[in-house]
Amino acid sequence: MSPTRHKNLKILVPCIAVIGIMLGLVAYSPTLYRLFCAATGYGGTTQRTASGSDAVSQRTVTVRFDANVAPGLPWRFEPEQNEVNVQLGENKLVFFSAENLGDQPIVGHATFNVTPGSAGIYFNKIQCFCFDEERLEAHQKVDMPVVFFVDPALATDRDTRDINAITLSYTFFRSTNPGGAKDLSRFVASAEPNPARGQQLFSETCAACHGLEKNKTGPSLAGVFERKAGSAAGYNYSSALVQSGIRWSADNLDRWLANPRKFIAGVRMPARVPNASARRDIIAFLKQESQQRAEPTAGAIAQSSAD
Repeated sequence: MSPTRHKNLKILVPCIAVIGIMLGLVAYSPTLYRLFCAATGYGGTTQRTASGSDAVSQRTVTVRFDANVAPGLPWRFEPEQNEVNVQLGENKLVFFSAENLGDQPIVGHATFNVTPGSAGIYFNKIQCFCFDEERLEAHQKVDMPVVFFVDPALATDRDTRDINAITLSYTFFRSTNPGGAKDLSRFVASAEPNPARGQQLFSETCAACHGLEKNKTGPSLAGVFERKAGSAAGYNYSSALVQSGIRWSADNLDRWLANPRKFIAGVRMPARVPNASARRDIIAFLKQESQQRAEPTAGAIAQSSAD
């Protein structure tokens, strides 16, 4: 190889490598940008977590909700509550409703962010319809849950410690990748009960007060299905619940979760689960847990009789 050609190659190869790197960065820049935003909360990008917070602070913030639909998507989409007050670290369940106004099934995808943007790194979503492509049947309406908490570290960061209100915003777009979309009909109250989803909802919305092995702020719910109300050992129930005489059937659990103080006057429980599909699945989980807990006992009794 001539010296001139060798010299040219020494210049050309690095140039090709630089061009290749630049093309790669251009091709993957949207993905890299999303990863950067997710890691840092930049631009109000929220965090995603598989479990709830372990610590709850006395400090509270107001979380407001904003819902939008992009042009070309014939959906109605809105929050079922305009705002909620939450303690930092508190796992909170809220709902958004979506309705397909068109005559054909449509797959949508939601984008999201929070403002002020500096709060994004502290806003954690445990469950959200925005994680997936979502299919909604023609003229179908559903209530979709979002479970989140705001990290208590918000109050110790000098850039965020003065924040008293956060706005969580969503915009639904028509999906450009409808293959493999999840069916939003899973949130319809008439759908088949889903104990697995109920277990997740229980851990996110009930477990802070109710355990399955011991009493907490509320009584243990181990084996609660068909149990007489007010009978968990070691818990100080209200006299109203003890004297109610009810058993925890599916219907009674549904009425209780929907509005305990309306169902039985004088009880202490303030929490409600307003969404019917969430109640259905929580009850399915409690029924499954009670049945599984009863099986070893039934087996032991049968074995004892055989002996």
